[in-house]
Amino acid sequence: MATYQTFQTVGIKEDISDIISNISPTKTPFQTSIGSESVDNTLFQWQEDSLRNVAANQQVEGADATFIAAVPTVMRNNRTQIMTEAVQVSGTLDRVSKYGRAKEMAYQMAKSAAALKRDLENAYVGTAQSASAGNAVTAATLAGYQLQIGAANITYMGAVTPITEAKLLTNLQAVYTSGADPSIIQVTPANSLVVAAFASAAGRYRTISGAESKTTTLVNVVNLYVSPFGETKVVINRFLRAGNTLVYEPDMWKKATLRPWSRETLAKTGDSTKMMLLGEFSLKHKNYLGSGIVVEQVSSGF
Repeated sequence: MATYQTFQTVGIKEDISDIISNISPTKTPFQTSIGSESVDNTLFQWQEDSLRNVAANQQVEGADATFIAAVPTVMRNNRTQIMTEAVQVSGTLDRVSKYGRAKEMAYQMAKSAAALKRDLENAYVGTAQSASAGNAVTAATLAGYQLQIGAANITYMGAVTPITEAKLLTNLQAVYTSGADPSIIQVTPANSLVVAAFASAAGRYRTISGAESKTTTLVNVVNLYVSPFGETKVVINRFLRAGNTLVYEPDMWKKATLRPWSRETLAKTGDSTKMMLLGEFSLKHKNYLGSGIVVEQVSSGF
């Protein structure tokens, strides 16, 4: 008698995992590190100032007063940028039983929320975009990190080559000399390997033995860089523009919010539900000399 096998059977239950795996990166290190504030216009402004250079200051007895040439403050500004993502799901799809999620609309909106957060990180540090007022057919854009750094604090490699420790120190010195105290160095994944190599330069090898586990761990990462200009955390950012290394103090930056993220239900035009996530944001550097950047270019651009 022939054996009855699964190949002939009808009605075998499917075995589908009830968990959906999504490994797309969602961490946004720059946004996470800075504070936020509200703004009330698509164009918002702020002022920055600085003290005069130090001088030899001594006067003879009874001397008449001499007056300085007062220098006005510098006005800075930025534009807000609207970001949206819309999802349309049929009534049937939202109702039927599915693996991995109960409601399709809720699942798709959660994905869109994570994606929009990445888009904002990209606008902040991934594009070197400039501010634009926009018009009836062109969207307004915010000025990202790169366009809010003073010329004195931009260090160019002099060639399209990876960052070196010497150039990083040059930039740290420039930022420190300007009066800031940077606490974070943000690098691309590629440059994280370059910075890790700093640890082995000049015999700075680090092998750590685990006494309890009786294992030996070779540590080849730099997450705290100590220089003559202070301690700075080294943070990897997947969304950072290639060839850029940021040197900054988080307190000097603000995520400017005109309209926070919100979910809008759009007009129903048939057997489907339409929803849109929307937010309007910008970026504010309190003082353009408060941070720096190392750029892997000859002498201009980002």
